[in-house]
Amino acid sequence: MKHRIVVLGAGYAGANAAARLDRRLHPADTEILLINADAEFVERVRMHQLATGQDLRPRRLVDVFAGTGVQVLIAKVDAVDVERRTVTVVDAGGPRQIAYDQLVYALGSTATDRAVPGVTEHACHVTGKQYALQLRSRLADLTAGATVLVVGGGLTGIETVTEIAEARPDLRASLAARAGLGDWLSDKARNHLRRAVDRLGITVYEHADVTAVERAGVVTGDGRVIPADVTVWTAGFGVHPIAAATTLSVCATGQIVVDDTMRSVSHPDVYAVGDAAFAPGVTGTPLRMSCASGVPSAHLAADVIAARLTGDRIPANRIGYAGQCVSLGRRDALVQWVTPDDRPKPSALTGRTAARFKELICRTAAWSMSHPTGMLPTRRRRVLPTVASRTRTGG
Repeated sequence: MKHRIVVLGAGYAGANAAARLDRRLHPADTEILLINADAEFVERVRMHQLATGQDLRPRRLVDVFAGTGVQVLIAKVDAVDVERRTVTVVDAGGPRQIAYDQLVYALGSTATDRAVPGVTEHACHVTGKQYALQLRSRLADLTAGATVLVVGGGLTGIETVTEIAEARPDLRASLAARAGLGDWLSDKARNHLRRAVDRLGITVYEHADVTAVERAGVVTGDGRVIPADVTVWTAGFGVHPIAAATTLSVCATGQIVVDDTMRSVSHPDVYAVGDAAFAPGVTGTPLRMSCASGVPSAHLAADVIAARLTGDRIPANRIGYAGQCVSLGRRDALVQWVTPDDRPKPSALTGRTAARFKELICRTAAWSMSHPTGMLPTRRRRVLPTVASRTRTGG
């Protein structure tokens, strides 16, 4: 009987986990099933580009994993039963259950309204392909002089508002940030960011805590009304509620609590990676939701699973950060160098050089699916029968 590993979600984390498992385990002993609702791999870090009219290269999952040992199932994950070790999915044939020996949970995150009234009814967001295309349609319908307000002063908000301002200079782009603009950045990076938004003609509302979204704009905690023909919400991200509906140990955000090997602290046959995991990095500090966390956590989980199944040495958690890359349109960017626990260093890369670096990072993230071990050789090891049997019985 083959050892079945089911991977839920084919974003950066899930796709990399499945691909790396395929390179670590012998196909005679294992079956790797990747389940995803969308037939295409979505480059989430480029959704602001898609929203502003740029076309992205399509990457069908069946093509990405053609010729590998990864089986792809296009289906929506409806529920997980971690006691019975089954996943309920819904595909073209209707609902059905799939059993697993080990589960890699990588369903990622989506926008959350933070309990702010009107977000669902009146705001767009860019957390997925369908949502980015909806924003794209809304922007295409706007005439010159219309106002677009992006709510949220984090990386996603900054990238979205600068992309819109550059692609549609005929619109009035604005940004509402709860704190100061780029106040987590070094002086050099923050000054460059302010010059960029000034150059692009972006109006910035700092220390604006949005408490309601309306059809024609937003309302802030101090009673200000900020007008907008289109509001884009980037002020909060949350995980899918499936994990919280199980007996898995989850934190207040609904993320699965894992140890430093990405293994669930409550269910040893479950691993969580990417945004779905509440996971420590190399310094013990929890990893933030990002592609920069997703890919290395996926690689670590795959290597740990393979090591435990084959009797190899368990790899150490060395996940740490080096930089935060922020595009400011297509020809400008900043790269804030950071410590392994994500604190900014004084130095930063800016301008066209930073834009080229950011583009390289985006391409590398997509490239990693097809090259999950980098340029290192593939080493497919045989599963130890006693270990696989113990895993199936919960030992």
